Amino acid sequence: MTEHWNDIIAQATSLRRELHRLPELSWEEVGTAESIRKQLSNLSIPWRECAKTGTVAQINPHAKDAGKTPHIALRGDMDALPIEEASGVDWSSETTGCMHACGHDGHTATLMATAHWLKLHEFELPGPVTLLFQPAEEGGHGAREMINDGALEGIDQIFGWHNWPAIPFGKLLCPDGIVMCGNATFTITVNGKGGHASQPELCRDPVLAASAITLNLQQIASRRLPPQQTVVLSVTSIEAPSGPTIIPEKAIIGGSIRMSNRETGNLINRLIREISEATAHSYAVECEVDIQPRYNATINHPQQARQVREGWQKLFGEDSLDTEKATPIMASEDFSYYLQEVPGAFALIGSNDMEHRHQVPCHSAYYDFNDSLIPKVVQLYAHLVGGQLP
Repeated sequence: MTEHWNDIIAQATSLRRELHRLPELSWEEVGTAESIRKQLSNLSIPWRECAKTGTVAQINPHAKDAGKTPHIALRGDMDALPIEEASGVDWSSETTGCMHACGHDGHTATLMATAHWLKLHEFELPGPVTLLFQPAEEGGHGAREMINDGALEGIDQIFGWHNWPAIPFGKLLCPDGIVMCGNATFTITVNGKGGHASQPELCRDPVLAASAITLNLQQIASRRLPPQQTVVLSVTSIEAPSGPTIIPEKAIIGGSIRMSNRETGNLINRLIREISEATAHSYAVECEVDIQPRYNATINHPQQARQVREGWQKLFGEDSLDTEKATPIMASEDFSYYLQEVPGAFALIGSNDMEHRHQVPCHSAYYDFNDSLIPKVVQLYAHLVGGQLP
């Protein structure tokens, strides 16, 4: 058993680094899907295509206690980000402008290792287990499309996780209720009147107006909402290409919103429009506001969250939970779609072992997944489905 276990973890680590070298963006995970499906076939695990590049695999589908024991789904996301890698690791991305900067390569490899381990002990499992290899988590609503393609049919519970560099290695955070916030993005197009920089009186400067809008939007969280509200509003870009002597015709503001519930999100959306339009009017320009909702808050079901916490402590000790990190985390996750459909829980597991690259936050060009998490999470998954432990 130990030999099998060590081989499985070594293979998963190799797969993780191979996926890291060959990252693919949301809805482009063709090579990743091919690799996953090939390995599943080699393990004699039945699978089907789901949401194009997604894959649904089943272990012990004809369990003798099926219907009496919960049918559990486990999820791993697969997509990379449009970031040029600067980590310097030997397995750095070979795709220009694309890298696994969030650890989805590690999540996928961990789920494959879980598949391998559970297949070895398939007939000891009390119930069926479904594995969801999901595309397009990074803003592509991949979970929604997996659900639309039947990924949750027959599923009673679902579990997922995310590595988290801001938490010490091996510490688990899985609260009852909200674990991660909802989010949205916005684009504000400011239309002015361009001209010569030496004649500002003949122009209507969209850059100046965009700057004022940016500053005024900061009052939403600090002055228009109660301080108890969990909200982040970030302007992340202002684009106004021009020359040093030219006032441009327009400027485009981009940004992100994080909130704990949809009602707060609706209020923020209204305030963004009101403040942007009023500010634009004061600068004699016009603006168009486009707000794109993305994901709702990821809200754990208490019973399943407790199962995760208790399982982790049983495996790794009473002090293995993170009791200091404030929740909800302001990042977002499309795992929220699954939790709106069936009971389940989503955990954040610390990857910071004080090695430099494992302290780097997700979505950084210097980030790299901590491979030491793979065996820990496989053990957790095996425990949650009632499988044999290594």
